[in-house]
Amino acid sequence: MTEREYKTALFPGSFDPFTAGHEAIVEEGLRVFDKVVIAIGANTEKHGLLTVENRLRLIEQFYKDDERVEVVTYNSLTGDFCRERGIKFMLRGVRNTLDFEYERNIMQLNKQLYPEITTVLLFTPAHLSAVSSSAIREILHFGGDVKALMPSKIDLKDYL
Repeated sequence: MTEREYKTALFPGSFDPFTAGHEAIVEEGLRVFDKVVIAIGANTEKHGLLTVENRLRLIEQFYKDDERVEVVTYNSLTGDFCRERGIKFMLRGVRNTLDFEYERNIMQLNKQLYPEITTVLLFTPAHLSAVSSSAIREILHFGGDVKALMPSKIDLKDYL
């Protein structure tokens, strides 16, 4: 079965690191779609907490037992990557009104450039709405504990 024969959604992001909020969006996405492709944008100009390779390894390891989740990296416009893969749905998470406005603008641009791709916005559960990769990086920078903000099976020490 190809990705064109069933509903696949691309969930793009930097995932630096993959958070409990990301996990919640993937889980909700799997209630709507047959498959979720987590696409890690590879920006060689950006140096974050984890290398792209370690982000890929972390997320692949986390979803190793779920054949409905695929993890890939890409280095192109997200819409072009969707076209290359034949994926017609883009999945995005929204935590707050700022995220909503940002995602709505991106969605409108993508609709003009890629009219065949539908963006689906899913809202992060309220108890995770303050969780972001940048907040986790900041907390780690100052030696804080981020276990409550991460998926329970992930130990970031294994990927730093």
